Amino acid sequence: MADVSAMTQYEARLRSEELRSVINYHNRLYYELDRPEIPDPVYDELMNELRAIEGRFPELITPDSPTQRTGAAPLTTFDVVEHRVPLLSLSNCFTEAELQAWHRRAAERVGSDAFQITTEPKIDGLAIALVYEKGRFVQGATRGDGFRGENVTENLRTITTIPKTLTGEVPEQFEVRGEVYMSKSGFELMNAGIGEQNIERDRQGRRPLPLYANPRNAAAGSVRQKDPSVTAGRPLAMYIYQLGWCDGPRPDSHHETLQWLAAMGFAVNPEMRLHPGLEDVHKRIDWWGQQRERLDYDIDGVVLKLDDTREWDRLGYVGREPRWATAFKFPPQQRTTRLRKIEVNVGRTGVLTPFAVLEPVVVGGATVSMATLHNEGDIRRKDIREGDTVIVQRAGEVIPQVVGPVLSLRTGEEREWSMPAECPACGTAVSREESEAAYYCPNGSCPAQQIRMIEHFVSRGAMDIEGLGERMAYTLFDAGLATDVAAIYDLTADNLMALPGIKEKGAANLIRGIEASKQRPLPNVLFALGIRHVGFETARLLAEHLGSLEALLQVDAEKLQEIGGIGPVVAASIAGWAQRPENRDIVRRLVEHGVNPTQARAVSANGGPLEGLTVVVTGRLETMSRGEAEELIRAGGGKVGNAVTKGTSFLVVGADAGSKLVKAQQLGTRVLDEEAFRRLVAGGEESVEPPSSA
Repeated sequence: MADVSAMTQYEARLRSEELRSVINYHNRLYYELDRPEIPDPVYDELMNELRAIEGRFPELITPDSPTQRTGAAPLTTFDVVEHRVPLLSLSNCFTEAELQAWHRRAAERVGSDAFQITTEPKIDGLAIALVYEKGRFVQGATRGDGFRGENVTENLRTITTIPKTLTGEVPEQFEVRGEVYMSKSGFELMNAGIGEQNIERDRQGRRPLPLYANPRNAAAGSVRQKDPSVTAGRPLAMYIYQLGWCDGPRPDSHHETLQWLAAMGFAVNPEMRLHPGLEDVHKRIDWWGQQRERLDYDIDGVVLKLDDTREWDRLGYVGREPRWATAFKFPPQQRTTRLRKIEVNVGRTGVLTPFAVLEPVVVGGATVSMATLHNEGDIRRKDIREGDTVIVQRAGEVIPQVVGPVLSLRTGEEREWSMPAECPACGTAVSREESEAAYYCPNGSCPAQQIRMIEHFVSRGAMDIEGLGERMAYTLFDAGLATDVAAIYDLTADNLMALPGIKEKGAANLIRGIEASKQRPLPNVLFALGIRHVGFETARLLAEHLGSLEALLQVDAEKLQEIGGIGPVVAASIAGWAQRPENRDIVRRLVEHGVNPTQARAVSANGGPLEGLTVVVTGRLETMSRGEAEELIRAGGGKVGNAVTKGTSFLVVGADAGSKLVKAQQLGTRVLDEEAFRRLVAGGEESVEPPSSA
């Protein structure tokens, strides 16, 4: 993982954009297509690096960032289920120091470090939520994006370890959560069966059926079958690891809750243990590190949870992860292979990034043929040369990482490498600013940059044009049909059908997607333009200031600096972008095509009810989500605060409010419940005065 502490904001922005793109790509492979290309340790390192960058540079956070959501949207193949309580993910620890830091943070909130912890193996499967009513199984859903999942009830009914009816006294209605997995032995038998079919298919001259990459992939694909009888023929099982929600009394201990569920008939992992403290947990983790290969199912770590579930509400969540639980992940695998040559990729901002072309090697169950090398300085520091035998680690770079060379295996034929003097895509002489490590191509018309720019423009957080991905962007550019982003709106179905592999239905779907994108909100359109230093939050602020896309062409750097959250560097970048002729032409053509959304200013001419106020929200609200409450604050002209300070105008509290409420009481900050807050934003209560600057 790159050293975030040493990054400039420019480097951080480039790296975060790169990470978001790669993680979203792998999220889709993992959650939607059940076709992962990288093992979990690689994905975890990608996410951790992105979290670290966004933690140090919060202005880079975008709403489509993988750190702001869980999993992926449900597939349209199945009905959608709204999770009553979000089914979120866990934070990860990779070292003893990180685990101790998690324990220390939990202890500070609990008020004591003398709390019990449960552990159980972290099974590499598919997270599932099961709902029971009056002791009968009525609904099963995948995690999805954490808030909405896929209804796979009928498929889950075929798994024998999921009870259809429960025994004993059970709550009126409740949900349990667990992991559907495929055993290693069952996975091997299933792939062997596919192999036997392929022998016959080969005799017939037919294409072979693909083998499943790993048990997790196989389990997820099996649960998502359209025909439940196919699921029934797969070697699947499920362990329950948690109570989701319950209408009725429940034990106050997680350990006792699992025993309670086991008595009803649920399969609970027999390796779950209760520990008096962290020291005992360390011993269990070490034990698992030695024993995990003996299990008949894959695990990639150990899950830890505070045993006292009453503390869960008090500790709450940070982002999309509970503070009362974490996962200790085992270290990633490493392999050695030969580095054939070093090549260079050109990004949408022109940055040249070297990567290694490797002799293919299987690392962590996947074949690796390329690996990241970061930049020329990193190559020099590690003394990596073409022809080296190198250590490859799937530990979380954009693509697998070259850790370093195996010096003892050098033959003397290895070749030192240096950054090319010209852009490999357009031949323009490359540049490098003294304060930055990266080289870049200064040619804004560089084909590689334009292709990457199109990819960004159509991405989910931008114009969200489904079906126009990396391959299509290259095809359109290569054919001369989309040499910049505005040209996308010149495309016709006839244009598309003239391309190889594009049929009438696919062309019609893409044209519909392009047409629908004209209705995207102004913040998304501004973000899509790829202006340097403008992430989604800055685009939202800019949209509130401008009110329309056309107004972007009239921006003034000094006026932009009057917007809270936009400083001189960002303002200069926006104004400079808007003055370049090629960019002005793109905006003009977009507007001509009907891409010109408008947005009301954040505060009306007469001011909003919250104008000049800073509002903080805490606790669980009953009639709205946290995001909805924050939108009401902004719509009323107020500013959303993250922490209670002397400058906080008032605090909106919901159920289970914690330390923020205590802080507000200490400072004498006004506290409003949900109903009073609604009256205030509706103008039904006398305005709250901003706090004195004194």
